[in-house]
Amino acid sequence: MEKPKNHLLLCGSFRMSGAPQGVCAKKGSHELAQYIENELIDRGLSEVMVSITGCLKVCDRGPALVQYPENIWYGGVETEEDVDEILDALEDEGICEKYVMN
Repeated sequence: MEKPKNHLLLCGSFRMSGAPQGVCAKKGSHELAQYIENELIDRGLSEVMVSITGCLKVCDRGPALVQYPENIWYGGVETEEDVDEILDALEDEGICEKYVMN
């Protein structure tokens, strides 16, 4: 397996008990994961990988998405349109400032 150029980490709100209890899961992050995966395929972004993580501890700003290796933290990523804006920026090797958490 080749290492991905970028890795998108999507908060799945899982806690140590294994149950998704946080805001991100309640706002649909799990459904967004499948959308992101499909979009990466449709856009030909085979060098980008998406993974659902445990709680990223930014519940007040969720759903959260982290782009590595750049360490860009996006918050309030709730819709497919939000994802599209972030992926558009990723394709252009830029940052989608609208969702960046400071």
